[in-house]
Amino acid sequence: MGADHEAVRARLGRVGAWTFAFDVRPASRIREDAAAIEAMGYSALWIPEGASSRDVFAHLSLLLDATQRMGVASGIANVTARQPEVMSAGFRTLADDRPGRVVAGIGIGHEYSTESRGYEWGRPLARMRAYLDRMDAATAVPTREEPHRLLAALGDGMLRLSAERALGAHSYFVPVSHTARARAVLGADPVLAVEQGVALSADLNEARRVAKDWARGYLGLPNYANNLRRLGFDDEEVEDGGSNALIDATFALGGVDAAVVRVREHLEAGADHVCLQVIADDETDACIPQLRDLAAALSLSPVG
Repeated sequence: MGADHEAVRARLGRVGAWTFAFDVRPASRIREDAAAIEAMGYSALWIPEGASSRDVFAHLSLLLDATQRMGVASGIANVTARQPEVMSAGFRTLADDRPGRVVAGIGIGHEYSTESRGYEWGRPLARMRAYLDRMDAATAVPTREEPHRLLAALGDGMLRLSAERALGAHSYFVPVSHTARARAVLGADPVLAVEQGVALSADLNEARRVAKDWARGYLGLPNYANNLRRLGFDDEEVEDGGSNALIDATFALGGVDAAVVRVREHLEAGADHVCLQVIADDETDACIPQLRDLAAALSLSPVG
């Protein structure tokens, strides 16, 4: 395997944390939470950039400043949020300041976020390829290392592009069967980092309800719904928050042991890294106690 692929694998480690909650928490709380997550032993912390998220570069800088060694990753930096030359310069600046700690997850986004920024949606694969061409042709900001780039990918075309033009792929809201397919499409070298939603409750029905409420918005987005259809779920299963079978396949439900099993399944199916997103009814909740329980169940090594 290539040295750059191995560097990303080492940076991400086996298990990370993924959260939307920082988008609505004050910076002081983000600093506290990020430091706590690092202390639990998570090797990477992932944050998003949606239509109403914090600016991803400012956000990553905040996380880098709040932590000592943990990797930080964008899941994802949206191509419609900035021009390719700006994307390139931003990640190169971070890589120069904190070499070895930043993973640049880049993605094409969704129709709603694309149109809200004044762009037309269509031909996502071709647009991503053209965007990467311009990124790579941009005047290079000096840096001590090249940024480590992953692409958000679900379908085979974007997965192949991830292997060709990046160091691998970041998948989101997927069952283990997708991880196995993604590994087959990517081949052995590229990195595969998989987000895994977790709903913790002693009551399985309650955990499933929380997961369905969370999934409902995603299933209204064509790329997620169509990806699940390709994996064998029919139209009825994708409607109204998803069938029980779909929810059980895409979320780890119940106690921490269920999450441990699901992490192992993804790793055995070909994932290099699994980033856990603990979900709750309150989307502003960073779920720090739950992440601590998961860290202990996964035998992560506390820091400090």
